Amino acid sequence: MKVVINPQYDYLRGWIEKTPCFFEKEGEVIHNKRNVIKVFRLDDGTEMNVKRYGKPHLFNRIVYSFFRKSKAYRAYHNALRISGKGFATAEPVAYMEMDGGGLLSLSYYISLQCRHVREIREYYFGPLAGNETLIDAFARYSASLHDAGIYHLDYSPGNILIREDTEGSYTFILIDTNRMKFMPVSTKKGCRNFARLFGNDDIYKRIGTEYARSRKKPFAKEEAVRLMMKYKNRFLQKKEYQKRAKKFLFP
Repeated sequence: MKVVINPQYDYLRGWIEKTPCFFEKEGEVIHNKRNVIKVFRLDDGTEMNVKRYGKPHLFNRIVYSFFRKSKAYRAYHNALRISGKGFATAEPVAYMEMDGGGLLSLSYYISLQCRHVREIREYYFGPLAGNETLIDAFARYSASLHDAGIYHLDYSPGNILIREDTEGSYTFILIDTNRMKFMPVSTKKGCRNFARLFGNDDIYKRIGTEYARSRKKPFAKEEAVRLMMKYKNRFLQKKEYQKRAKKFLFP
């Protein structure tokens, strides 16, 4: 078993190394699909978020063992890079990789549980009225994120948390950090990143305006809105096609 621990949390090494032993029977489940996420409360009140990635099929076990970093590795190191660039994420604590037969079997990523937050999915359908300050703040945040060369490949409603610091002041927190790219983000690519976030056209118009104005190299708000709507509609069409195909294949 490979264990990598953030030096700040080395005092928890004993607990961390035993996580695979008690993960199945202990903790509060907050997500239970292919990947399982649980929250553990330590004696000092600290809450740990532990994500166990599903066991890859044989081909991916070979890939992750010899050619590509595991999801847990990427989640941990990407979180460190995000923090290093001055943006908020769930604080990385450790990651573990377990093998079987010389190949990766299971991997775990441990971070501090984010408290007093909500997901941006709450605003998926709006309304815009009354939430203009939050939406503008999110557009500026996204512009700063992209200008810093941070591109979340799963920039989706459940992976962006909101913490209200004071009335009208917000911190946005990126989670699920294993699928990231660090690269120059063009205006087109930046606008495409919003495709999954909202179903309310008025919000896209508001975000497009503020986002275009807030990039280091500002561009026309009309172009931003056009691109965001284009990519949003394309995403929804693809989703509907997949839904129909699934219904046809598995009636």
